Amino acid sequence: MTDSAHIAPNLEQRLRDIFESRDRENMQPTIDAFLEVLAEHPDNAYVLYDVGGSYDTAGEEETALGYYERAMAAGLSGDTLRRCLLQYGSTLRNLDRFDDSLAALDRALELYPHSESVRMWHALSLHAAGRSDAAVAALMELAVDEIRTEDLLRYEAAVRGNAAYLRELDAERAHRPEPR
Repeated sequence: MTDSAHIAPNLEQRLRDIFESRDRENMQPTIDAFLEVLAEHPDNAYVLYDVGGSYDTAGEEETALGYYERAMAAGLSGDTLRRCLLQYGSTLRNLDRFDDSLAALDRALELYPHSESVRMWHALSLHAAGRSDAAVAALMELAVDEIRTEDLLRYEAAVRGNAAYLRELDAERAHRPEPR
């Protein structure tokens, strides 16, 4: 849940307890609990992240964005930064802010290139942005990188070749002039 290298153990445990007791169908008690902790630790990046996540889960995406942005500005790091960037990018996508979503997830990919979840959500944002060729290519690469079965490995070169072809199609479309 948090990056213990940058947060006091007692605060980390308190945040974990609140997170683990959440009810996704009724997030208000969780939001209230995190806001209480935030009142005690107003500039703590990890608390800000958890407040944002609770608002996000409650369907209050616009509110969540502000907390995610504050958390990143306050120095969020490690695996918690990875999760924050993913959730931030996903929330932006849900708000139809596709370019912003892809920028956040591009940053996440730069910092965490081997994160399967970041790669998956990046592909989802590509698809939402109307870039289905790039989305399929990303998912094909994720599959061949992570599903290491004899059956799929037999076709690894073909999968990678087709993914590269789809990326080329996407790049060509990106450089094509807009129709009038």
